[in-house]
Amino acid sequence: MKIKPISVAELNQYVKDKMANDEYLNAVYVSGEISNFKHHYTGHMYFTLKDEKALVKCVMFKSATPHLNFVPKDGMKVNVLGSVGVFERDGVYQIYVQAMQEDGIGNLYAQYEQLKERLEKQGLFDESHKKKIPFMPKVIGVLTSNTGAVIRDIINVSTRRNPNVYIRLLPIPVQGTGAAVKIVEAIQLMNEKNLADVIILARGGGSLEDLWPFNEEIVAHAIYESGLPIVSAVGHETDFTIADFVADLRAPTPSAAAELVVADRTDLKNTITVYQNRLKMALKRKTDWMKLKLEKCMNSMVYKEPYQKVQQQYLRIDQLAKQMEQAVQKRVKELNMQFSKEVTKLDALSPLKTLSRGYCVAEWEGKIMTHAKELQSNMEINLRFQDGEAKAKII
Repeated sequence: MKIKPISVAELNQYVKDKMANDEYLNAVYVSGEISNFKHHYTGHMYFTLKDEKALVKCVMFKSATPHLNFVPKDGMKVNVLGSVGVFERDGVYQIYVQAMQEDGIGNLYAQYEQLKERLEKQGLFDESHKKKIPFMPKVIGVLTSNTGAVIRDIINVSTRRNPNVYIRLLPIPVQGTGAAVKIVEAIQLMNEKNLADVIILARGGGSLEDLWPFNEEIVAHAIYESGLPIVSAVGHETDFTIADFVADLRAPTPSAAAELVVADRTDLKNTITVYQNRLKMALKRKTDWMKLKLEKCMNSMVYKEPYQKVQQQYLRIDQLAKQMEQAVQKRVKELNMQFSKEVTKLDALSPLKTLSRGYCVAEWEGKIMTHAKELQSNMEINLRFQDGEAKAKII
């Protein structure tokens, strides 16, 4: 009897139904380390849960994520509660996570955090040490795998923005054992031979394990000691490595690194055109303003009658001289009047004025006698009159 085959879809549907009817698989509580975590724009979360021996794919739909009290990330150790099912299209089983809680940090992620903290204390992340990326580099050194989408993306973006830019690829392994040493050697060779104006260190996205060569301490020190500026473009936008923190500039993706390093020739031409137009307009405004200022100056009285201002000043000098002369005369007159008043006062107080009215002054041995009791018999005194003196004797 001929057996009729079933379709792949029917097989996957059968396995899915079997799992759906398994009470144990409908409520599994699994512990593991998060890897390849992706938070989709729809709100769903996709990640892999792994331990030392195996891994399983997981999905947590948006409806379950509001109950999370932490932000999941690669390397984090968690406990998940959910059901096991089959994704029919791909024929793979996965855990549909309904709840998740932290269960410490994975060993690899803990190493990452410890190294990051130590290097930060050593000053490898300091902004003061970061070098400026050249504005229009002629040669761009790229350290990445010579196969794959990364180098193609960099070449496509760079040549589109500026066809004259020269890209020098130095192939390196971007994951696996010994990759970190090769990365260090490539950076040192670029510097020793001065093979580029700027270096792009790039690779595509991946798990924490895949990106680990860019978290090695020897790579961090090689980037820090590089005389050439280095742009780190490792992983996707949400991936961060030690290389990103040490590099002079971090790009979210390799394509973004090419855009940051290579100036767009069309944009430069447009910018130059805009500046030229601004300069022309500014020059025209300046010329027009200078013409108006010249016309105003030529029409002013200074240019039409240059001596008028001098004559006005002469008149002003004469006026001031006359005012000064009048002020002096007035002051002299005031002082003369004041002098006459003082002389009159002084004359009224003069003893000679008293003598002129028929009085005389009695003196004895230079002392003026003012009382009769001061006189004694036979005392010879001197009498001062208006027109002279006479001797007298008291009897």
